[in-house]
Amino acid sequence: MSRLNLFSPEVRENPYPFYAALRRESPVCQVDPGGMWVVTRYDDIVAALKNTQVFSSAGLRVASEPPHLQRHNPLSDSLILADPPRHSQLRNLIGRAFTASTVGALEPQMRSKAARLVAEMLQRRTVDFIPDFAYRAQVNVLVQLLGFDPSLQDDFQRWTTDILSIAAISPEDHRRLGEVRSTIDEMERYMRDLLASRRRKPGNDLVSDLLRSRVNDSVLTDEELLGFLFLLFVAGLETAVTLMTHMALILARLPAWMDRLRAEPALVPHFIEESLRFEPPVHATMRLTLAETELAGVRLPAHAVVALLVGAGLRDEAKFHDPERFHPERRAQASLAFGHGAHFCLGALLARAHARVVLEELLPRCRRLELRAERLAWNVSLNTRCPLALPIEVTPT
Repeated sequence: MSRLNLFSPEVRENPYPFYAALRRESPVCQVDPGGMWVVTRYDDIVAALKNTQVFSSAGLRVASEPPHLQRHNPLSDSLILADPPRHSQLRNLIGRAFTASTVGALEPQMRSKAARLVAEMLQRRTVDFIPDFAYRAQVNVLVQLLGFDPSLQDDFQRWTTDILSIAAISPEDHRRLGEVRSTIDEMERYMRDLLASRRRKPGNDLVSDLLRSRVNDSVLTDEELLGFLFLLFVAGLETAVTLMTHMALILARLPAWMDRLRAEPALVPHFIEESLRFEPPVHATMRLTLAETELAGVRLPAHAVVALLVGAGLRDEAKFHDPERFHPERRAQASLAFGHGAHFCLGALLARAHARVVLEELLPRCRRLELRAERLAWNVSLNTRCPLALPIEVTPT
């Protein structure tokens, strides 16, 4: 039997029947591309995430900085690609600036921007939700959070696309490699200038907070700061846009939930949690085995690339009743959507708050979101699963 290819069009369009078959028959197995290993059951994914001594994040730095890139990528210095104890040290320093009060201070601006974007959608009626709403809403958050220059909005998408494409670029594609190297140069120059500016004149933003952050007289180095800014910018933009896009798609496909949420606003947080479970913004997280190990009765060799398929784990029948049904009243907490243990996402609180604000501004003004495409095209990525476009018609209340 041929191996499943995670990048095949039929899998990208609807991976969940394939995941269910893997959970039943081969919960830990090899797939294409490249013969990587996948883990599909909830408890096995959690076990791997907890075992940082064997399932390494640092071992996958080569994915963000392959030899043929011929340039250092600051993302490689970020905490997402670090193992304990270095990961713990970085997280302690960064986490002190990434607090509930930071998120609370952002909410008025998030709400104001969401209201303006909803008004624009209602005026136009038919839009592509991704660039017209989700992307612009999240760029506004990053501008407020980090103090980025809003006039660079058109560059942000290119920066994100280029950084996320690095692992998929072949050594022979000299044109794309050159473009990505130029993007890294541009991003690094901008962010180093931003750090220098905040040192001279601190502002009311996360960058200034990070520069002030200290734990036991330790401070973040410039390389650590730069790595975190790269991570927060790229991951923060991609995952939040994906979450908002899936919420809109769910509302378009299940319109009765728009009426329910308007009638019962207390269900909004549960709708968000079920959206995170049903279509997690981080669809898979990657690890590298540092030694031979066993998982679910399967021997994994040392130096094996392992994809922990969060999207499969969050539909595990052993963990969730009737998992293929979208059912916010199940009251499930989809924390696995933001990682687990040492690598639980620092931005989870912000992502949930922004999703709530978006729904609170959208639902009172919009009666229906109607999908205006017979079939959606999907991105090709191991980490995220998102439509390339989401054309919708917006009907006012």
